[in-house]
Amino acid sequence: MRKVVLIGGAALVALVTAVPAWAHVTVQPNEAPAGSFFRFVVRVPNERDNASTTKVEVQFPDNLVFVSFQDKQGWERSVQMRQLDEPIEVFGEEMDEVVGSVTWSGGEIGPHEFEEFGFSARVPEGEDVLEFPALQTYDSGEVVRWIGPADSEEPAARVSVVDLGLEEGQGQLGVLADLRDQVSRLEAQGPGDEEEGGADIGMWLGALGALLGGAALVVALTRRRT
Repeated sequence: MRKVVLIGGAALVALVTAVPAWAHVTVQPNEAPAGSFFRFVVRVPNERDNASTTKVEVQFPDNLVFVSFQDKQGWERSVQMRQLDEPIEVFGEEMDEVVGSVTWSGGEIGPHEFEEFGFSARVPEGEDVLEFPALQTYDSGEVVRWIGPADSEEPAARVSVVDLGLEEGQGQLGVLADLRDQVSRLEAQGPGDEEEGGADIGMWLGALGALLGGAALVVALTRRRT
């Protein structure tokens, strides 16, 4: 039962996208499963009344590998690589160079508008939080430095890493399938075995339904955006 609790809770956290802080530059979703290949967007809102955002520079964590970017019409992308002091081993391959920063320029985000810049990367294991400090430049010459701690007025974008216990090649839906199988085994034990959580089967079935519903919602929204 404890394993079901851990997997169920973590899966729910990973599948539900938190409400973004619209006044800040953020990376969304702000939670991602460790060891997965995940798609993110850098979400850039313009909070000025009389100036447009014309450049966005984002620094990447040292341990983020297999990074690729989605083309953004109307914007030019410049990627700066960083040489690592110690190589990172991923899938038996040593990598000594990662994306250090990326800059989008040449476009325009008007007052009270926002834009999203997509990228994909492998989420590292053994981390709690990934930080993405950013600089937002306006055509007025103002530069907002989103590099501070989480409770500051200008915080850096952060992504929480959730350990779902993913096996190699397994995704979030695979974790949900494992959860479904565990609930089915508990149901087969019958209501008499309280130690194994038989009395709570109804609750866990409800939780499973919520998780699957959340997964379906994420898939539907993703298809709609596409």
